[in-house]
Amino acid sequence: MMKRRNGNNGVSMSDVEGEIREFVRRDLASGRQQPENDGEVVASNISSLLQRVSGSSVQEIDTLIGQLQTLRDRLQNEGERVQREIIQYANLSQAAMQSTKIIAESLTNWKAVPGVPSAGE
Repeated sequence: MMKRRNGNNGVSMSDVEGEIREFVRRDLASGRQQPENDGEVVASNISSLLQRVSGSSVQEIDTLIGQLQTLRDRLQNEGERVQREIIQYANLSQAAMQSTKIIAESLTNWKAVPGVPSAGE
């Protein structure tokens, strides 16, 4: 017997099968006392059962759609945040490279000045 639980209202395949079995037992136990209305009762009960099962399925699908939309929004926000951080990192890296270049040029110019003792002297 397959046991698959519905995330929202706990309806499982075994619950549905159990309800169908109970319906058949009640139908057989009643002895079919009213044969002219029996078909209508059966149709009504089956219709009611199908509406409950399909209603819970539709509700579960709607809930899943909502959860997926929330996840999509969250992923879009995270993607935008990562892009902003990459841009900040690139700007910081470029500033560090420029600072390093300026320092290296200053040290080269400082060594080239006549009369200034070098660090090794």
